[in-house]
Amino acid sequence: MALLKILQYPDERLHTVADQVPEVTNEVRALVHDMAETMYAAPGIGLAATQVDVHRRVIVIDSSETHDQLLVLINPKIIARSGESDYEEGCLSVPGVYGKVPRSEQITVEALDEHGVTFTLEAEGLLAVCIQHEMDHLLGKVFVEYWSRLKQTRIQAKFRKQRRNVM
Repeated sequence: MALLKILQYPDERLHTVADQVPEVTNEVRALVHDMAETMYAAPGIGLAATQVDVHRRVIVIDSSETHDQLLVLINPKIIARSGESDYEEGCLSVPGVYGKVPRSEQITVEALDEHGVTFTLEAEGLLAVCIQHEMDHLLGKVFVEYWSRLKQTRIQAKFRKQRRNVM
């Protein structure tokens, strides 16, 4: 296993739309394990392959208190949604920035697990928000892009300045 580099907003690669995984292979399972290790080390509760510059429809999530309930979603699709959520979100690709985004409170998602088996999951609350957040990454969208253009520009400027100061 290996820790992967997490892309930082406003990196253009975060806007790449992920491709379907045609088959769950050992290579995909290795990616899942590396993503999980990276997410836990960050620390975070969700990570999409897009965030580690792999443009495949793969997500790992663990929103449990004990950090031992890894959920793997390959080629996820939301098949039902209802209600509205009110959670404040953060993102490993936009560290230190938090805010609310309109999301569904309950969702039903269909996906493949790391063995290639199709399953359906009903999620609500934080888990539902996390799944929707990570699925946005697979579509090339970062959560701050739901906000006003002015707020996005300020966040981009902040991260560009931080990068200049590091170099």
